[in-house]
Amino acid sequence: MPRRNSFAWNAAIKGLVDAERFSEALETYRAMVDDGSVAADGFTCPPVIKACAALGAVDQGRMIREHVEASVACGDTMPNVFVQCALVDMFAKCGCLGEARSVFESMQQRDVAAWTAMIGGAVHAGDWLDAMCLFNRMRSEGFRADSVIVATVIPACGRMKELRAGTALHGCAVRCGVADDNCVSNALVDMYCKCGCLEMADYLFRSIDFKDVVSWSTLIAGYSQNGMYHASVSLFTEMVASRLKPNSNTMAGILPSLSGLKLFRHGKEVHGFSLRHGLDQSKFLGSAFIDFYSRQGFIREAGTVFELIPKKDLVIWNSVVAAYCVNGDTDSALCAFRALQKAGFKPDHVTVISVLPVCNHHSSFIQDMYCKCCCLEKGKEIFQLMTERDTATYNTLISSLGKHGHEDQAIMLFDQMKRDGIAPDKVTFVALLSCCSHAGLTEQGLHFYDSMLQDYNISPDKEHYSCVVDLYSRSGKLDDAWKFISSLREGTEIDILGCLLAACRVHNRMDIAELVAKRIFEKNPGDPGYHILLSNIYADAGMWSDVTKIRTIIEERSLKNKIGNSLI
Repeated sequence: MPRRNSFAWNAAIKGLVDAERFSEALETYRAMVDDGSVAADGFTCPPVIKACAALGAVDQGRMIREHVEASVACGDTMPNVFVQCALVDMFAKCGCLGEARSVFESMQQRDVAAWTAMIGGAVHAGDWLDAMCLFNRMRSEGFRADSVIVATVIPACGRMKELRAGTALHGCAVRCGVADDNCVSNALVDMYCKCGCLEMADYLFRSIDFKDVVSWSTLIAGYSQNGMYHASVSLFTEMVASRLKPNSNTMAGILPSLSGLKLFRHGKEVHGFSLRHGLDQSKFLGSAFIDFYSRQGFIREAGTVFELIPKKDLVIWNSVVAAYCVNGDTDSALCAFRALQKAGFKPDHVTVISVLPVCNHHSSFIQDMYCKCCCLEKGKEIFQLMTERDTATYNTLISSLGKHGHEDQAIMLFDQMKRDGIAPDKVTFVALLSCCSHAGLTEQGLHFYDSMLQDYNISPDKEHYSCVVDLYSRSGKLDDAWKFISSLREGTEIDILGCLLAACRVHNRMDIAELVAKRIFEKNPGDPGYHILLSNIYADAGMWSDVTKIRTIIEERSLKNKIGNSLI
């Protein structure tokens, strides 16, 4: 072919991608660009971006994004939903959720595929809260869920133990006609297992007409995770009797039950079966065997499994660190911790939690540190890995989510806190009220305040009063704020009054400003800051005679702001 047109180039690239020859597809794309006779169009980019996703070629994907956005900015092309959706999917699969979200939010039109890609990326990254929030947002925008997206988001409900949301999704799947899809059924079984509803999980499992190995493996693992070891072993025996061959996930699911029942010999038989059928190459199963042997006290066998794994990733390293910690071998645990770093791996939150007992720290401290250092994603990951959560751990994450503008996630986390039976305290409600205040959720914030008083019988402090006043003030309801302050039985703190006075300046409410200032000056006539603030409010309103009056008072009383001192 002497001169290829765009159709020929696109056909060649798509054919290579369909054949999973991704490297060749990218080479063909580069040859097309170098040829210069035709330009990439809306049919060229999606398969090329798919190849980038498969190869993890993020830089190549970024270059394509820059080219596409430049063409749109110049008016050469119109935004293409298929190209944008492919970019969202590529960035999400490569772990670049920020860039995926950037493209997603810039889309003028979104289809179900774009939502699926974004939600799938959040699930893959372990950000279960974000996945559920995205799904709720998708539904609120009128999109109908299909089997793929339902099966994608259901695991998030399980991980967050959101049984109510999971049950609602189950109903949604039935209404949408996708409940009989095996992927959806298996995801529902897994969700009910993680939420501790084993009877419902078993009922669903029994109702699946064509059970595949995933169906069996999911419930076997579910029984193990919930400490129902005999049920797990019984189901595994039933699966083997049905002549369905177990896979590596099945083996990894049954091992905790064998460990819990002290069936060491049966565990070794499972290991032998895995070796004979080539399942030992699975890193997930390798990690499970390390855990199995270490919990039986056979740390040398666990070390042998570790050594025989040819390509060790961070998951395997974390398993061996945890194995030494479980058996109280502090020196070996720290040695393995240093070795994984020498091998080029960067410790993650799982590594930290595994080695924490050796260092005599607590996971809640690490979570708090990450949140306060603006590493919110790490803080959420630590929280999700905690086996025991208390009020303080919930408070830390709720507060951090609110400060970072994730009010929907903060409120959802509070709902989970209640379902987990963790009692909120004064700090919880300060975090919730502050969150609602910054997000402009006045009614929701007032609901939380009333709930604190009536449902939990918690007496409010000045922090709660300040938040309520701030709720009213930010929404311009200064009359309600003043009415609230006037209703307080005990003496109103200066800080609460000062919050309303500052709001009066923003909303130009001289009537309330003078009432508030009078109350402040009665309580603390020597504070220069509020005199100056009132003077500025008068100045903004053009009331210059009153400005002069306040300035005169400041001079006559020699009111001066205290100068701060630095220790440095």
